[in-house]
Amino acid sequence: MNWIEAALLGLVQGLTEFLPVSSSAHLFVVGKFLPSGADPGAAFTAVSQLGTEAAVVVFFWRDIVRIVKAWFGSLRGAVPRNDPDARMGWLVIVGSVPIVVLGLLFQNAIESTLRNLWIVATTLIVFGLILAVADAIGTQQRKLADLTVRHGILYGLAQSLALIPGVSRSGGTITAGLLMGYTREAAARYSFLLAIPAVVGSGLYELYKVLAKHEGAHGPFNIGQTALATIIAFVVGYLIIGWFLRYISTRSYRVFVWYRIALGLLLYILLGFGVITA
Repeated sequence: MNWIEAALLGLVQGLTEFLPVSSSAHLFVVGKFLPSGADPGAAFTAVSQLGTEAAVVVFFWRDIVRIVKAWFGSLRGAVPRNDPDARMGWLVIVGSVPIVVLGLLFQNAIESTLRNLWIVATTLIVFGLILAVADAIGTQQRKLADLTVRHGILYGLAQSLALIPGVSRSGGTITAGLLMGYTREAAARYSFLLAIPAVVGSGLYELYKVLAKHEGAHGPFNIGQTALATIIAFVVGYLIIGWFLRYISTRSYRVFVWYRIALGLLLYILLGFGVITA
């Protein structure tokens, strides 16, 4: 049964990681309704995200290679530091700093206290409403070429809010981008690129803790089951990236806002009537 549950959670991870609906919240909620009723845990969540981030790397491979080459070239002086690709490399680094620092400072709270469905329900609704406002008032005039260091830091601070289950990493960064006047597609693309260092670093760190230090090894899923979930998350996530970028090129985020609000209200009802525990 654990293999089936792990596969289902991998599917959920792939479907929700790149949408502004919070994949960690969905893994937590879906886990409550599985036969085992177990919280997949922060370690399972972080490791399974390696699958979806691998999908980002494959999907944006040419862009990533170009950015990395330009960034290293700027260090040697072979490429001007104001080269668009070199700048993007620096901006991804700058934008990744907040979530690394805050993730280390609040690691215990992230893995325990914040994993509470009352908090998840609240953040789903509140940040869904903020996304609705950003989508409505954003000028959507700026492209990725207009990205500045200040904006990169603000993007990074928004991404770090995803340490709270229910906020959504992509939702937080996309909302920040819209409020700063970036187009929907530009905000989403930078969100995907910005996630790579933070999510891969977090996943590898959690994997190290399980393999080398045996921390979190007591969770509901073993290494093989977690690997299965990660592979499924990669395949599904790759398909979702292409669909999502096409979708937002012509449509608003309204459907995701309504979904977040509906899910948050449903959680309030289920928790209030004792159907599930926080």
